[in-house]
Amino acid sequence: MPKKAAGLTARKVETIRTPGLFADGNGLYLQVTATGAKTWIFRYSIGGKRRDMGLGSTTVVSLAQARDKAVEAKKVVAAGTDPLEARKAQEAARALEAARAVTFKECAASYIESMQAGWKSTKHGAQWTSTLETYAYPLIGSLPINVIDTNLVLKVLEPIWTTKTETASRVRGRIESILDYAKVRGHRSGENPARWRGHLDHILPAKNDVVKVEHHAALPYASMPSFWPKLQVQDGMGARALELAILTATRTNEVLGAKWSEIDVERRVWIIPPERMKPGVEHRVPLTEPTLALLRKMGAIRRGELVFTGQTKDRPLSNMAMNMTLRRMKLDVTPHGFRSTFRTWVAEKTHFPDDVAEAALSHTQGNKVVAAYQRGDLFEKRRLLMQAWAQFVTGLDGKTEQADG
Repeated sequence: MPKKAAGLTARKVETIRTPGLFADGNGLYLQVTATGAKTWIFRYSIGGKRRDMGLGSTTVVSLAQARDKAVEAKKVVAAGTDPLEARKAQEAARALEAARAVTFKECAASYIESMQAGWKSTKHGAQWTSTLETYAYPLIGSLPINVIDTNLVLKVLEPIWTTKTETASRVRGRIESILDYAKVRGHRSGENPARWRGHLDHILPAKNDVVKVEHHAALPYASMPSFWPKLQVQDGMGARALELAILTATRTNEVLGAKWSEIDVERRVWIIPPERMKPGVEHRVPLTEPTLALLRKMGAIRRGELVFTGQTKDRPLSNMAMNMTLRRMKLDVTPHGFRSTFRTWVAEKTHFPDDVAEAALSHTQGNKVVAAYQRGDLFEKRRLLMQAWAQFVTGLDGKTEQADG
C-alpha cells in the first residue's frame, strides 16, 4: 500500500530514502525504488481499471511541476479520456510531424542512396542527382516534402515541358518515385501529385504530341544566385561578356558590339545607338554597381574602342565566345536565354509592371494606343528594376562592388 506522507514537501522529497510509494494527493505519488531512484506517478482509474502514469524523475520534475501535471491529468480523466492514451497520441503526432518536416532534397538523397545498390550502373545515381539539382531543387528542394502539391510539380515541369520534353518527362518520373518513397516512409500522405496517368495527363500534353518549338534555352531564375559565382571564376573574355549581358538583360550582339564611347560612368548609363539596336531605336541601359565594377575591370585591360575585343585588336569578340563559356560549364542554355530568365523573374518575383520589364528588354510596345501616349523610356523605373535584378543575381546589396572573378 502507498505510504502516507501527510502531503509531500520539497524537503521530504529530497530526504526520503525508504523504497515505496508516498502519496501527495490528487492521485500524485512519489515512487522510490530500492536503488534510490525517485519518480513521480499519477494513479487513476478509468473504465474500472487502475492505471499508473509516469510524470518524470524528481531530478527533472520538481514537486510543484509534478502537482501541476497531476492536476492536468486528472482533468483529462474527468473528461472521460485516458491520459496515457492521450499522451501516446500526442507523441505519435509529434513524431509524424517531425517525419513530415523532411525536405524534398533530403528525401531524394535518401531514395537515391537506398536504390543505388539495385541500379545497374553507379552513374545512374549521379544522373538522378544532376537532373534534380538542375530542374527540381532550385524550386522545391528546400520545401518540406509533405507540402509538395500539383502546382509545385507543375512549376518544375511547365518551363521545360515543350522545350526539353524528354528531360522533363524523366524529371516528372523521378519526382513521382521520390514522393512515393516519402509516403511509404511516413513523410507524406495522399495522392501523388506527380502521377501521370489520370492526373498530369489532364494538364500537360503527352510527350509524343509536343510540337517542337525553337526557344532559347533558359536557366530557371531560382538557379541564378548559385550560377553567378560559378560564372565569375570562368576565365576568358566570353565569360565577362556573358556577365554584362546578364546584368543588363541586353542582346548578345549589343554586348559584343559595346563601345567605351557609349558608356557614361558618371551618369551610370550605357547608351546604345539606334543602328546597333534590333528595334532601331536608341536604348539607354541603367548601370548598376556590379555592372560598373565589371566595366572597371574591363577598362583595366582595355585594348581599343570595343569593350570586348576578339583575337585581333579592334575586332569584336566572336558570337560563339559566350556559348563556349556555357558549354564549359556543362549548361544546356543559351546567352539569349538569360533575357527570358530575367523576364520570368520580373513576372514571378517582383511587383514591377510589365511595361517596365518590356522596356528593360528594349521590346517595342505592342499596343499602338499605349505607345502613342507613352513617349518616355521609363528609365528611372528601369534603374530600380535593374538594381533589384543585380542584387538578386549577385547577392550584393547594390552598394558593394562585385568580387573579382
